[in-house]
Amino acid sequence: MSNLWKNYRFLALRRFVQIGLLFLYFSANAYGFKILTGTLSSSNLFQAIPLSDPFALLQMFSAGAILSMDVLIGGFIILVFYMSIGGRAFCSWVCPINMVTDTANWLRRKLYLDKIEKKVWLSKNVRYWVFGLALVLSFLSGVAAFEMVSPIAMLHRGIVFGMGMGFAAVLCLFLFDLFAVKNGWCGHLCPLGAFYSLVSKQNVLVVKHNQPNCTLCMKCKDVCPEKQVLAIVGKRSGDVVFGECTKCGRCIEVCEDDALSFGVRDYINKNG
Repeated sequence: MSNLWKNYRFLALRRFVQIGLLFLYFSANAYGFKILTGTLSSSNLFQAIPLSDPFALLQMFSAGAILSMDVLIGGFIILVFYMSIGGRAFCSWVCPINMVTDTANWLRRKLYLDKIEKKVWLSKNVRYWVFGLALVLSFLSGVAAFEMVSPIAMLHRGIVFGMGMGFAAVLCLFLFDLFAVKNGWCGHLCPLGAFYSLVSKQNVLVVKHNQPNCTLCMKCKDVCPEKQVLAIVGKRSGDVVFGECTKCGRCIEVCEDDALSFGVRDYINKNG
């Protein structure tokens, strides 16, 4: 049991947080328990603390919308948290789509689909172009462009308020990750992930690598959805400082050498 917990502790905690948040949103709508109300784009905690998606606010600002003070405060709270501590943790700890894409990639490994010759290739930089395109389209259309088509919003609203045609979009995303591109949505296309990657380059919480313990098994890179962030593995000790790291903890779980762990970033050592 101890080994099972060690090998899947962060995965279990992530699912607890993700499902717990969905339950709180659903309970507010279905049963009137006003702990967490609204959506991932705009929420209220205990009907007192505003919480807003800063990327959604950036789109609204580009669209020419006038934002109220409570919405701006909510966006500031979330932005400061992810900039200073959370990094890109939204993607692996909060976003409901993560459960869909993790399932697709688990099934992809079980079916050995990674062994099949790739027919589709996408650069990981595409998400940054989609991020910029979302702002341009928001400016031109006068509406928050990505929010109109976001599978994240579709799945969240579907679970909380009732699933409609959003199910088809989520299914297409699942099939895309399963058969077309590994980690296709989260690792290559999602502009929200691109946004958090950009703002989290100096956050405090990082994955730390202890090179003397490393035996170069590379299990960490096999499971990492952003394996380029683990370029340090096997080369030197230090911190994983790339903004693309989702803080999912899977690399730590599969490392049998105890060469990886979460820790506080070393701002003094320029190599880490």
